[in-house]
Amino acid sequence: TLAGLVLVIGGMMLLFRQRQKTRRALKRSDELLLNILPDQVALELKETGISAAKSYESCTVLFADIKDFTKISEQIGALELVAQMDTYFRAFDQMIMQHGVEKIKTIGDAYMCAGGLPLSNSTHAQDVVQVAIEMQKFIKEQDRDNASRFEFRIGIHTGPLVAGIVGVKKFAYDIWGDTVNTAARMEQSGAAGEINISETTYELVKNDFECIARGGIKVKGKGELKMYFVKYTEEAEEKELLEQEAITMK
Repeated sequence: TLAGLVLVIGGMMLLFRQRQKTRRALKRSDELLLNILPDQVALELKETGISAAKSYESCTVLFADIKDFTKISEQIGALELVAQMDTYFRAFDQMIMQHGVEKIKTIGDAYMCAGGLPLSNSTHAQDVVQVAIEMQKFIKEQDRDNASRFEFRIGIHTGPLVAGIVGVKKFAYDIWGDTVNTAARMEQSGAAGEINISETTYELVKNDFECIARGGIKVKGKGELKMYFVKYTEEAEEKELLEQEAITMK
């Protein structure tokens, strides 16, 4: 009958709408998961329900931290402070995506990322140092436009580590090992506006970036470690450009 046909068509339309809503919800869930976790880890977690931690022989870890953050937070309102941090961290997110570097997390005013994971590669040290250079250049550009001056210390170290997710509630992709601790020490032993790298990282990037030796510096719990500042200022770029022009003219 016509009434029965109408009921069937109505039921089919309702089922179709419900399926569309389900697909949209699943798509949003996938997008959220991919925004929280690296692609490979998210896929593994979705397919198996677990993601085993993995060991890496060599990764490069970066810490960026705002100098005198506590003092700055006392001088400007909380909302303005968070808004400014968001500007920096959003820009950092774009930079690491362009260079295949993985964001690990933010801890207060500190930004942490790593290269060479979850997929291993041979350019992670160069990639991370390049990200650090772009970070410091962006920070200097922002400083010229903002009344509140932010200065970041950036520290970088290369070595073995373990990466993965732990727990079942509010899980997050994280990294562990002495390499992470040493990278944090590089940041703490650095200087505002500088990129401080360890000797291990230096040996991997010395042919790609100009660095200034700082000698051995005492580090809490680690003794004396050799460190280097990466040159990235306009003066260094002008010198490099002049050298390239001189080579071309020969």
